[in-house]
Amino acid sequence: MSASLHAGNKQTDSTKVKLKSRPLAATIIMIGGLIALALGVGLSVSFGAADIKLAVVWDAIFHFDSNNTAHQVIHELRLPRVFGGAMIGACFAVAGALMQGMTRNPLADSGLLGLNAGAGFVLAICFALFPGLPFMYLIIYSFFGAALGAVLVYGIGAVGKGRTSPVRLVLAGAALSALLTALSEGIALYFQVGQDLAFWYAGGVAGTKWYQLEMMFPWVAAALLAAIVLSPSITTLSLGEDIAKGLGQRTGLVRLLGTIVVVILAGAAVSVVGAVSFVGLMIPHMARYLVGVDYRYIIPCSAVLGSLLVVFADLAARMVNPPYETPIGAIIALIGVPFFLYLARKERREL
Repeated sequence: MSASLHAGNKQTDSTKVKLKSRPLAATIIMIGGLIALALGVGLSVSFGAADIKLAVVWDAIFHFDSNNTAHQVIHELRLPRVFGGAMIGACFAVAGALMQGMTRNPLADSGLLGLNAGAGFVLAICFALFPGLPFMYLIIYSFFGAALGAVLVYGIGAVGKGRTSPVRLVLAGAALSALLTALSEGIALYFQVGQDLAFWYAGGVAGTKWYQLEMMFPWVAAALLAAIVLSPSITTLSLGEDIAKGLGQRTGLVRLLGTIVVVILAGAAVSVVGAVSFVGLMIPHMARYLVGVDYRYIIPCSAVLGSLLVVFADLAARMVNPPYETPIGAIIALIGVPFFLYLARKERREL
């Protein structure tokens, strides 16, 4: 009896050690990140083909004049663009954090594991067979496409002997993404909708409109709130299946709910910004390094840091070769690819 009690105490102590977190660091990151995000929004709105002073940006937001051309540019083009970028960054980052926590896979990301490609494939079918489909339906079909990509990647990764390793899943995701992208391009050529799909291939927030954000916001807000509600369960699940079950957690239900949230976040993001990878890979690792392993802090910090990354990447995309714009996916990949190679090298023993 005493030996069993002693073992239980050791497991509890071990869990406490693993659950060490830094709430103060999380608070600083949240406050500082929001301040930096506000600065990034101001810079992004003022900078472009026609530079606009911050004072004019302030007037356009709080004293809008429909007869002022600068105000129209800010209100109709730049504000939805920057708010869309912030929303998309939060979506990809939180989706990646949930995937890494649920699967204990450090290489998990909606782009690397086929969700983005699945959503893009379904969008290609929609453009080809249902031209002029309202954006609301595109979002819903993107959800189905992201779910299709996830199911196929995990199905392929589970084939064969041995457990499903992180590197095996990434390889399955790369193969499936290549296949779905090729099929999407074939559909685009046959049905002559390549111009419509070019934006989703490159990835970018330049064409974001207010009506897109209005339709996407309820889905994203609900999914982010659900992710925060699930965060304590994700923390427990990230410690391992046995520990989670030992603490009485219904691991299957948590994974199901978490997967639904990931599909909504990834599908909504892809429907607006297109094929942008590595945000969901890098940001959760950064948040985990800064605030510890508690997902109650990782998820909100990931949302803020992901928004920061996409907003400033979009700003950089306009500064590389003005007045032309570099695809935002390429800007993020410049950082994401070396980071991915670093993580993959750490996991090389799984090959």
